[in-house]
Amino acid sequence: MIIGRNKELKVFENAVKDNKSHFIAVYGRRRVGKTFLIREAFGHRFTFQHAGLSEGDLKEQVFAFETSIADSGGKANEKTANFLQAFEDLKELVRSSGEKKKVIFIDELSWMDTRNGDLLTALEHFWNGWASARNDIVLIVCASATSWMLSKVIHNKGGLYNRLTDEIHLRQFKLAECEEFVRSKKIALNRDQILQYYMVFGGVPYYWEFVEKGFSVPQIIDRMFFEEDAPLRDEYKYLYSSVFKNPDVYLKIINALAKKKAGMTREEIAGIKGISNSGDLTMKLDELQSCGFVRKYNAFGMKKKGALYQLVDFFTLFYYEFLDNEPSDDHYFTNQINTPAINTWKGLAFERVCMEHLNQIKMKLGISGVQTEANSWYCRPDPDKGLFGSQIDLIIVRADRIINLCEMKYSDTEYMMSKQDDDKLKKRINDLVVGTGTKNAIFPTLVTNHGLVDNSYSDRIQAVVTADDLFIK
Repeated sequence: MIIGRNKELKVFENAVKDNKSHFIAVYGRRRVGKTFLIREAFGHRFTFQHAGLSEGDLKEQVFAFETSIADSGGKANEKTANFLQAFEDLKELVRSSGEKKKVIFIDELSWMDTRNGDLLTALEHFWNGWASARNDIVLIVCASATSWMLSKVIHNKGGLYNRLTDEIHLRQFKLAECEEFVRSKKIALNRDQILQYYMVFGGVPYYWEFVEKGFSVPQIIDRMFFEEDAPLRDEYKYLYSSVFKNPDVYLKIINALAKKKAGMTREEIAGIKGISNSGDLTMKLDELQSCGFVRKYNAFGMKKKGALYQLVDFFTLFYYEFLDNEPSDDHYFTNQINTPAINTWKGLAFERVCMEHLNQIKMKLGISGVQTEANSWYCRPDPDKGLFGSQIDLIIVRADRIINLCEMKYSDTEYMMSKQDDDKLKKRINDLVVGTGTKNAIFPTLVTNHGLVDNSYSDRIQAVVTADDLFIK
């Protein structure tokens, strides 16, 4: 059963119905459901289907490709030595097919790109010189190595430049889709529990397959990570190595960002031991962004050169908080409930959930149709300028000259504003006005999971967004 993905399914449907050939690239992070979506969309029926080998030289990759040709009803050629020849054999298979639309699905394409291999040359020749001239081909290529797909296929500067007819960046589910998935499995988690699970894994479908009837969220997390032979105990090792062929430098960046909640500038990252300040660093930061592990933001009213890079991947944040020190307690997470470590992590993770659901926040505020710019903002203390020093994780700057200053607070009950909260909010409003010189009205906005208690400090809040609002489709 496919949950959501209506826009992506429409792309495949149109490609089959169209009277021309289509070349479609599908990319997205590991575990997001790319292969599942493609197979389900076409009912597991392909003229040709192949998946690259995770390890293998050119000879082994070509042999596996020829084997897939044989599995699809074609004739494998044992003498084939490179991909140019292998794609000629694929042409013969396609020519012999009686299907109205010949759907070719090549999965994990990046793994097939071996050193001194001719994969991209062969793919270019196959599409430009043959398939694109026909009207009955649907060629789908897919890979988890998002950075490779972007540089080698989607933004290719050679023969594949501007040759794609469609591209699909498959993103993680929102809360509404995760709720739909849980309900489809007849599991009785409520929205608060679904939110807590999302704070660990985000909306990556594979991780939601581990949700089981009769188990609480802490129990499921213990089973997945902390019990002996837990299935995801080593997941972090494979997450980045599956996306990047040489992940060491990427992991150094991620490790540094995990320790800086607000983020780091490029210059600060360049100062990390083992990282060179060069164009290569810029490329790696761009790749981490494209894969969804990191976000780059320019604080409101500040120059672009002061942009910050911030770690936003839910699983990675959870790993550095609880898994990096390799705890040996089989019930570690359950035993951590209500500890300061859990409560601090919940606050940070909830902020990330809110930023992932910006459209839902805007819908609740009634500004879906208003042009907006959402960002973070910070300033350092400067008594001479009247600045206290603030870090604001989300502001929504609106074309109607209003700024929603969003306070994101995770709470097990309705949130109660305190004098300390009120003082901090007043300082943040002051810093935002003084630091940016904005003439916009500032609307303090509370995003919290269970709503706001009405007391003497709550009047300053102009709007409240609850967890239920984040589940809006």
